[in-house]
Amino acid sequence: MTLSLDLVVHSTHEAGIKLGGIGAVLDGLLAQPAYNDGVKRSILVGPINTADDLDMSRLFAPNNKFRAEYLTWRGENEVSPELARAFNQVERDYHVYIVYGKKKFGKYEHEILLIDPHNANPASVSETKYFFSEQFGINSFRFEYDGEYNWYLAAAMPSFAALGALVNWMPGRAALLAHEWLGLPMVFAALHRQPGAYKAVFYAHEVATMRPIVEGDRGHDTRFYNVLRRARQENLYVYDLFGDQSRNYRHAMIHAAGGFDAFLAVSDITMNELQFLSPQFAQRPIALVYNGVPAQTINLDQRWVSKDHLAVYAQNLLGFRPTWVFSHVPRMVLSKALWRDIRVMEHLDNMLAARGESAVLFTLSTTIPAGRASEDVWRWEREYGWPVNHRVGNGDLVGLEIEYYQHIREFNVRARASRIVLVNQFGWTRDRCGGRMPAAMQFMDIRRGADLEFGQSIYEPFGIAQLEPLTFGALCCLSTSCGCAYAIEKYGGLELNNIVLADYITLPYGWNYPNARAMLNIGSYERDQIEAAESYRAAQKIIERLPRQGHDAWVLLENGRALAEKMSWKGVAEEQLLPALSNLF
Repeated sequence: MTLSLDLVVHSTHEAGIKLGGIGAVLDGLLAQPAYNDGVKRSILVGPINTADDLDMSRLFAPNNKFRAEYLTWRGENEVSPELARAFNQVERDYHVYIVYGKKKFGKYEHEILLIDPHNANPASVSETKYFFSEQFGINSFRFEYDGEYNWYLAAAMPSFAALGALVNWMPGRAALLAHEWLGLPMVFAALHRQPGAYKAVFYAHEVATMRPIVEGDRGHDTRFYNVLRRARQENLYVYDLFGDQSRNYRHAMIHAAGGFDAFLAVSDITMNELQFLSPQFAQRPIALVYNGVPAQTINLDQRWVSKDHLAVYAQNLLGFRPTWVFSHVPRMVLSKALWRDIRVMEHLDNMLAARGESAVLFTLSTTIPAGRASEDVWRWEREYGWPVNHRVGNGDLVGLEIEYYQHIREFNVRARASRIVLVNQFGWTRDRCGGRMPAAMQFMDIRRGADLEFGQSIYEPFGIAQLEPLTFGALCCLSTSCGCAYAIEKYGGLELNNIVLADYITLPYGWNYPNARAMLNIGSYERDQIEAAESYRAAQKIIERLPRQGHDAWVLLENGRALAEKMSWKGVAEEQLLPALSNLF
């Protein structure tokens, strides 16, 4: 079916700045020729804090490829006089600032419309709260304490008013995609202000109701996904087993979207979670639109150059040149289950020692999104050997980094053939990471040169990051809680040595539970037993598959690239997203 849409609006908190997974999705999809052939015009809409120096520097950073055309307080106005007047009217009516411009996605350029609702008109905010309640059943007074909720609520009406001004209130054949719950408020405003003008689509990059349930119980994914599977067989839903979720405003938002025209899910896991919300969602068709995987072509010589940079860095830090270099590049959050990496490394350490081999695991992760100031890192490196050693109370270790580093220290004391190094910094270059990092090192070296990437999350709707090294021939060790595992299986990837799948969900033989409610009793004791056994199996697969011959490395490189191409953004756009949008009309 040939798609011809006049307009697709992407409502997202990552409209102007790539912050995480949604930004990666937009970068991937909006750069595809098939998408641009089928969609005449694309506009990304979201809020921005113009008073935040970091946000503004990221917006205008050269690598963000954003070019502003309307920022009245900075004297920039390159739009038509008619549009300038319309934007100015919105700013005066709603007491907001508008930032409008264009941004490059590959060889294509798309429009960016950003709203700063810092001083939003109280009358507009009150009106939004009223129709949220009357039309969508969202009681905003329950969530007035939360700044995040208030921020997106305040941006809803002015964002849609600015969009209306931009398209002259005549969108044509148009779809409005709410990326995650954060994109929903503006879509609600559209349905209230101009009903029928847009097809409303909820694009589920996760199901925000489920994440705190998984993270908040010691049974984590082992408990939750066993309960979910049995509950679907017994026709039970999240509120039947985990209680009333309405106190969670993210759940309230998603639940209110049940009447939308279409739903997209980034993985089979996410689709199952949506269907677990309520009978309304269970009865609606949900289209799978997987995330894409980067697919690049390099040769073994290029791979060895990157690995050499990593090995030299390890030697500079630790005093030995490792046989193998492992990596994990996650956010520093509970869902990434970094303790599972250590459990696998404990088994690998013995196996490596028996072979006379060695390994270093670089965990590149930080609690502070912007990382640390470069001058602080260089000083810590001189004073106490950062990043091998860390301290608390001086801006080095904060939050979850503290506990993770304690576990790393315990591991490094016992280990015979391997070490783990926490690089709690944003960036992977010498200027950001200190003088012991090779001057030639670039971020892509940790992707091109690593022999293994970990990604054993307890909650991972898809998981692009843990598959980024796939195309360069690395092993990728994933948990079955990663949504990408289902996509890999569909494309035949589980048969390849590149993929090491650790199953922390399937219960051992003989563990019988009569029903879903009984499975709620699965806790840390049960999960710990499963992790102990499965981490050993994962380590066995890794030690057997690490490439000790040039031919083995070449096979991993070729198979990894081929699998990445099958899972690329090109296929996602052509085979999944565009057909799903076609079905709207």
